[in-house]
Amino acid sequence: MTKTVAFHLQKGGVGKTTISGTLACQSALAGRKTLVVDCDPQGNVSSWFLQSAPKYELSDVLQGKCYVKDAVVPAPDVDNLFLLPTFGIGGTLKTYSETKLTEEPYIIQDLIDEVGKDYDHIILDLSPGLGMLERSALIASDEVITPMTSEVFSLDGLEIFISELAKIRKNMRVSVKHDKIIINSYDSRIKQHRDIYAAAIESGNYKVYLIPVDPVFRKCQELGKAPQLFKIRGRGMKTQTVEVFEELYRDLWNN
Repeated sequence: MTKTVAFHLQKGGVGKTTISGTLACQSALAGRKTLVVDCDPQGNVSSWFLQSAPKYELSDVLQGKCYVKDAVVPAPDVDNLFLLPTFGIGGTLKTYSETKLTEEPYIIQDLIDEVGKDYDHIILDLSPGLGMLERSALIASDEVITPMTSEVFSLDGLEIFISELAKIRKNMRVSVKHDKIIINSYDSRIKQHRDIYAAAIESGNYKVYLIPVDPVFRKCQELGKAPQLFKIRGRGMKTQTVEVFEELYRDLWNN
């Protein structure tokens, strides 16, 4: 059975796209047919892996302008990786989410149900907001993972998200799992980072993953490459980074 995983925190700059894209590459390189659904109107994960705007995007599917199969495109340089993209063409996804989505809260869930049999793993990359678009994506997910950075505002965002997710579970009658937190750009030498890590552990029954500052992410995104396949002056991702994504992959898909 296909498992759908979303990454979300209602705060920007915490690495949602970096983490979701890297995990998608981890899945694809492991030989699993993987679909990334770009639910962020900014379309960052799409512009990471695709060099040019496709004919159709997610908003076209949601508005019935094309079939899902018409909009899904392969990532040119990563076997087994596919995207249902968003390129922000005219801001159509944002416009749709603000005008029509309230009438169709389960439309992304219906989309996932339609394509689920065609993929081993599905990953949703969400925007920092918590409007109807993000709620619809969370409804469609089996599990949501919260990325954050080592700062107080991220910790505040985590507390708010835990509360809001509880409301979504109750009001929409869904059982999306939430027991994993990722602290991005973590440096154990900094006391504030250690304090935030301790606070994240204490916030509930969560497993916390620590991703260090890693320059490979920025460079591979600039060049449209998978982090696992990219090297700077002969050096690839840090050993700790590699180990974290391998562990996260195993924990999510029991491999």
